[in-house]
Amino acid sequence: MQRTLIIVKPDGVQRGLIGEIVGRFERRGLQIIGIKMMRISHALAQEHYVMHQGKPFYEGLIRFMTGGPVVVLALQGNNAIDVSRKMMGATFGFKAEPGTIRGDFGLSSSFNLIHGSD
Repeated sequence: MQRTLIIVKPDGVQRGLIGEIVGRFERRGLQIIGIKMMRISHALAQEHYVMHQGKPFYEGLIRFMTGGPVVVLALQGNNAIDVSRKMMGATFGFKAEPGTIRGDFGLSSSFNLIHGSD
């Protein structure tokens, strides 16, 4: 049994995709053990994305992640990390397979709806 953290990013919240995304995880047998809607502070976004600091897209990423509410999910299930990663699809929406969250709903590499932790 594994646990993983999923963040529905501001574009997913704004587009009304929370229910669809949560439903997909539940239908795959992942259990929601925690859920919270929140706004990410500038400091938390910087801490979370520290690995991208200094990259050309970093400031835009921080603005995007702090620009609206997000939904944070804690999921649990057998192979939860691998299952959720496959369900999300490739980071860049144009590379994501149809049937994945990003493949079905992603608009661009910047607005890719969802983050999943390892």
